[in-house]
Amino acid sequence: MNFVYPLVLILLPVSLIPFFINQTSKNIYSWSEMLHIDILSRIISLFFKIVSTVIILLIILTLSEPYADQKIVLKNGKGAQIGLVLDRSASMDDPFAGGDNNKSVGETKSAAASRLIVDFFDSRTDDMVGVITFSNSAMFILPLTHSKEAIRAAVNATAGNALFQTNIGAGLTSSAELFTSIENSGSRAVILLSDGAGRIDAKTQQKIKEWFDKYQIGLYWIVLRQPGGISIFEEDVPLHQDYQLPPQVELYEFFKTFNSPFQAYEAEDPKSLEQAIKDINLKERKPIIYEEKVSGEKYAPKLLLTSIILSLMLLFLKFIEVRSFK
Repeated sequence: MNFVYPLVLILLPVSLIPFFINQTSKNIYSWSEMLHIDILSRIISLFFKIVSTVIILLIILTLSEPYADQKIVLKNGKGAQIGLVLDRSASMDDPFAGGDNNKSVGETKSAAASRLIVDFFDSRTDDMVGVITFSNSAMFILPLTHSKEAIRAAVNATAGNALFQTNIGAGLTSSAELFTSIENSGSRAVILLSDGAGRIDAKTQQKIKEWFDKYQIGLYWIVLRQPGGISIFEEDVPLHQDYQLPPQVELYEFFKTFNSPFQAYEAEDPKSLEQAIKDINLKERKPIIYEEKVSGEKYAPKLLLTSIILSLMLLFLKFIEVRSFK
């Protein structure tokens, strides 16, 4: 048992006060020796003292606010353990092309992504979600958690000011670390959302591939593409002057070598981004077993109720005693 205010327990000896107070009778006897020893009255008196002691003890315990330890229970649900990897390069602050009829015209890519992702997770109940952002390096925002408030706050925070680089390799390696100390619930995925790509060196590529395979992590990559820009799905992409594929196409070819599941999407406006997220929503509704932390029971209300009942009982008995003398 734990206590919110343990110092209150130093008052526990006060509960013994009823045993140090002698109750005096208001009846006057001319000769007390003529009275016989009343065993029953002594038992009743002792009973009153015990009840009074218990009442004081319960009040002190109530003031200390005791509570039980937190419990972890296993539950069955539908969802996934999801690592959310968000691009925070400066280009994410550019306005999204197109828009819906309400608010998306002029909405930045990061704001539209945050809005749609928050709606996505609000519509799901059993996911565990962790958040990583990256620009010139990865930033660890949130470990895997069920807390809707924490997920909402972490995603909304990613819509702030951005930096200038796109280090996807750091973002992906950090996302794999989200799963290293968490038991596999049966379905794991990383959602990578970016509006560009950087080149990843061979050593980092190997590490990412091994980790995603080892921890059984599927990958969804949503590319926020500029209208008219290079598509990762084009078959005959012109090579750069250095005879290399464009970074986003090279990255797409690398992801296709994964042993774990991989799916790519391209979005040119909020509507196509929303459609991509809806498709992921349908794919990631698998049966999972997950742990849920349950707060320990608070005992103070029960203790207070018990002390009130005992007090009323004691008052009732005293009332009977007075009425009997009359």
